[in-house]
Amino acid sequence: MSRRNPNGYGCVTKLKGNRSRPWCVRVTIYDLNGDAKQTPIGYAETEEKANILLAEYNNNPWEIDREKVTLMSLYHRWWDIKAQKLAPGLRACLRSAFKHCSKLYGMKYRSIKAYHMQDCVDNCGLSYSMQNNIKNLWGHLDRFAFECDIVDKMYSQLVTTAPVPETTRTPFTDKQIDALWKIKDEPWVNIVLIYIYTGFRLQELLGMRPDQVNLDEWYFQAGSKTASGKNRIVPIHDRIKPLVKELVDKGEPYLICFNGTRFNQATYYRRWDEVMKKINAEGKTPHEARHTFETNLDNAKGNRKCIDMLMGHKSKDVGNRVYNHKTIEQLRETVMLLK
Repeated sequence: MSRRNPNGYGCVTKLKGNRSRPWCVRVTIYDLNGDAKQTPIGYAETEEKANILLAEYNNNPWEIDREKVTLMSLYHRWWDIKAQKLAPGLRACLRSAFKHCSKLYGMKYRSIKAYHMQDCVDNCGLSYSMQNNIKNLWGHLDRFAFECDIVDKMYSQLVTTAPVPETTRTPFTDKQIDALWKIKDEPWVNIVLIYIYTGFRLQELLGMRPDQVNLDEWYFQAGSKTASGKNRIVPIHDRIKPLVKELVDKGEPYLICFNGTRFNQATYYRRWDEVMKKINAEGKTPHEARHTFETNLDNAKGNRKCIDMLMGHKSKDVGNRVYNHKTIEQLRETVMLLK
């Protein structure tokens, strides 16, 4: 009985007909939608040689023929080796960006120049955010190609995007926050206040589980998107402690649930908009609650390192980023600056 290869390892099959190298070596490659498919990587005269080829591929998946590799094949190899180490949100952005490079899929990677990359950015027809994702993707692929000795120059360093547009988002005013507290017992208002007093991103709070809330020492430990943002500690402000405890005590699978299940973004936005109408703040978004949290802490002259840690941002100052360390109590003192 033949031994079964591990999942994702690949397989060896014999092709029909009279062939000089009938044994085909296939490995699992994931397409843009994340679906797996078997793709040939080589052929051999005997089954034994084919199995050796497959083993070599799995032992050293970095080995790529620099003269033959196309953008598509490089992307798939990069996705298998490098992309899996990135945050899920970033992977999704880069996968979407790759769709806007389709005109170059079959082009030899060594032949792709800066103007090819720039054309994908300039003609994607989408916002600054997507343009930046495309530029970011070229940077990832270039660095991988450089590591594999496929290219000698990283043309992605010459690619540019339009300047970051001025934000139209504004923090909640003191008057609007006071209006929320006056109706805090009405449906969904408690969630808006928790956003304002924690600075969490929309999906970070919607995906939070009760076991990520420490009611003994009163802090959240959650977050996503970046290395600095993951599992960060955010102390719970005194004013929202009763709101948070009430949600935890419900014993539901997520801190915020809708009909016993996790909120999806579209459903939550409808509830959010209902609350905004009550305080005459139509058009404001959950991300503006995050703006409010940072702005009010900065206005209260909160410690910059603490604010960065609470927001899940990497400090721009090397001294702050590398040598400056803060305790939970210092983070708590910063949060309590919110009046």
